[in-house]
Amino acid sequence: MTRSNDPGEANPNAGLFDDLPEPSAEQVEQARAQAAARRRLGAPRLQHPNRAQVELRASDLESLLGQDHRARLVWGYVERQDLSALYDAIKARGSVPGRPPIDPRILFALWLYATLDGVGSGREVDRLSREHDAYRWICGGVAVNYHALNDFRAENDKLMDELLTDNVAALAAVGAITLERVAQDGMRVRADAGAASFRRKGRLEEHLAQARELVQTLKAKAESDPGQASRQAQAAQLRAARQREACIDAALERLPEVAAAKRRSGAKAEDARASTTDADASVMKMGDGGFRPAYNVQFATTCDSHVIVGMDVVTAGSDMAQLAPMVAQVERRLGEAPAQWLVDGGFPAHAQIDAVAGKTELYAPVPKARPPKPAEPAKGEQDGKLEHAEQGQAEQADVVQDAPETQVGRANEFTPRPDDSLEVADWRQRMNTDAAREIYKQRAATAECVNAQARNRGLLRMPVRGLAKVKCVVRLFVLAHNLMRIAALAPHLIGWAPGSRPMTA
Repeated sequence: MTRSNDPGEANPNAGLFDDLPEPSAEQVEQARAQAAARRRLGAPRLQHPNRAQVELRASDLESLLGQDHRARLVWGYVERQDLSALYDAIKARGSVPGRPPIDPRILFALWLYATLDGVGSGREVDRLSREHDAYRWICGGVAVNYHALNDFRAENDKLMDELLTDNVAALAAVGAITLERVAQDGMRVRADAGAASFRRKGRLEEHLAQARELVQTLKAKAESDPGQASRQAQAAQLRAARQREACIDAALERLPEVAAAKRRSGAKAEDARASTTDADASVMKMGDGGFRPAYNVQFATTCDSHVIVGMDVVTAGSDMAQLAPMVAQVERRLGEAPAQWLVDGGFPAHAQIDAVAGKTELYAPVPKARPPKPAEPAKGEQDGKLEHAEQGQAEQADVVQDAPETQVGRANEFTPRPDDSLEVADWRQRMNTDAAREIYKQRAATAECVNAQARNRGLLRMPVRGLAKVKCVVRLFVLAHNLMRIAALAPHLIGWAPGSRPMTA
């Protein structure tokens, strides 16, 4: 340690080490000798990284994953599903020429595992199948590509619907779920369409004419140009132009549906617009209060076991007309309707309540009664009474504010009205009991929990366009969710319980 001897020079360490003794000459000489000895030994030897070195690893895929890994759970589930419809469509059989396709179980298992992992892109699953141990284990050495993955997801909606029915029926058969109480809720998921892609009828017709003209131009150019490389590029351009033409056609076909919805809501039908990228998407009010292109995803979930027994995707932003179709769907899947059905305040339209009467007992909040509007005085009576208008309105507001809740709010909203049907009147009176309020508390604990799990698994924005493909994506989320519930409620159905014999669901 050196110290400054110049009294005029400021020492930053002054006073900090003043109490330490000065090193002796012997200590200084010893330290210098040790440093010189280290220098004579040479530079230190270290193990530096060598990332260019070739390695040969002798290991099998089976040893990469533990026995309780989720990929094994997914594969055990897929092995026990009835995929005979997919195998019957395979043409490569025996000595018939043709390239053998990828085993459908591999594609199905990859999508299920990717859904549980929060991955929704076919290209990303393709990459993971080469780099991630779990995906490589599912592939088992079979090379997959994103074209095959995307085609499998988009073309097997009917099969996934049948698997959902089989799964919930098997759980009901072994007593893992009951139909005592089911909660339904909808959540809006952002569509893969830009907000600026919505056009009115006039603009859509202009874009359609331009798209058709571009298609004809590219077709003529492709027929006249003999260059191979140029023909390939022109073919890609022609496919893109035809796809855009088809999207605009679909948008024009959907305009009458959007216009009818506008008229029902009291808006102008001339303001109806449709998207040129995803014609089935609708502008909906999202959870943050903004308006964006989205789909309305509906789930019906058992309250005791949180198993999804019904799902649907609709293009309407309102839940008002989704109650009766979901009850009918669950009844079709399981042979009977649930005893009690829980929904929030967006579902119970009077027509829907009448439609499900006799099938299930509805539990939904009753809208609060609005205070009556003050009667306006006749035109001839307004003269000479203007000075009393503000005073009268203030007195009426005080009466409404000071009136007890049982008179203004609760008694009016639960009291049957003259135009109510018998089913609607029963619903009002039922929701006025403490028992109904206790039952209704299970709705949020069930439906909101399932919605949150879907969000956590990546159901934030649709990775595909078109209602048919969107339904396939949502069915994968439902099957993945129910798979985890099967593993918790009835693991023997998929051979997951230790020491149990595998059973076919």
